[in-house]
Amino acid sequence: MTTGLTFRRATKARARARIALIGPSGSGKTYTALLFAQTLGERVALIDTEHGSASKYADVFTFDVLELTDFAPKAYVEAIEAAGAAGYDVLIIDSLSHAWAGKGGALEMVDNAAARPGCNKYTAWRDVTPWHNRLIDTIIASPCHVIATMRAKTEYVIEKDEKGNTTIRKVGLAPVQRDGMEYEFDIVADMDASNTLMVSKTRCPALRQATVRMPGAETAEVIKAWLSDGVDAPEPPPSYAPATKAAAPGPADRVRLLQRNLNTDLSLPADDIIAATKAIRKQIAPEAEKLEDLTEEQAEAICLALEEWAFNVHGATTV
Repeated sequence: MTTGLTFRRATKARARARIALIGPSGSGKTYTALLFAQTLGERVALIDTEHGSASKYADVFTFDVLELTDFAPKAYVEAIEAAGAAGYDVLIIDSLSHAWAGKGGALEMVDNAAARPGCNKYTAWRDVTPWHNRLIDTIIASPCHVIATMRAKTEYVIEKDEKGNTTIRKVGLAPVQRDGMEYEFDIVADMDASNTLMVSKTRCPALRQATVRMPGAETAEVIKAWLSDGVDAPEPPPSYAPATKAAAPGPADRVRLLQRNLNTDLSLPADDIIAATKAIRKQIAPEAEKLEDLTEEQAEAICLALEEWAFNVHGATTV
């Protein structure tokens, strides 16, 4: 069957950097981000969520700063859009972790919404997730190079050196952000307490599996050359304007979000969740052949029934 879809030869376009630096406190994320920024562009803006700590480098680097005190995803969206509108070449987000786990961040928004009468954390995520998705979309769409730092969950390991002496080393684990956030970036690097950068994900071939001690301008030049290699990127449509309000999820999106939360947050088997959803949909909306056919009222009823199913089948402590 002919669909009218056609393929075309792929071409590499010049692009803006999307870099994530992940590491524990003291690993040099902010300093490295500023080093990279001075190579990637002339005008640098920095979103500071660390009580002005980045400004301690103002005698070394030239940049403009915006200090956030409210870490709601909406505040980040507005700051990122403001940097793009002001014509900055590079935007550093230091750090992106606060949008998830900081004051007013996504997790606190969910807790506050879930505390309201008649609400729970599943219904709360329906309002918070669109804003977090908007944050990701705004980073990707920004006309600036974007370098985001993220804190790493930290633990200490006990090791033996070559002489048999016991040493304690601080290591960083997963970033403090929504699972999978790092995959939204083209280059992701972990940094340790010795200021060593280890590239864990990259679309830049020259940095594949790279490990750099005290990274600086040379590493940034590699990134800059890779970004500059290609044809001119297409301009955004003239009608484009930054959105100021996140679009509300549709009925099908609400059901799928609950399914994902039951699976990822509570580790309930995906097959069980899908089977339960199908059985509930047949009872509540027998005329709907798929989730996209649901009305708002039907989706709400299915979500409530699915939560009740999880409660009854898997115990009160899981919901």
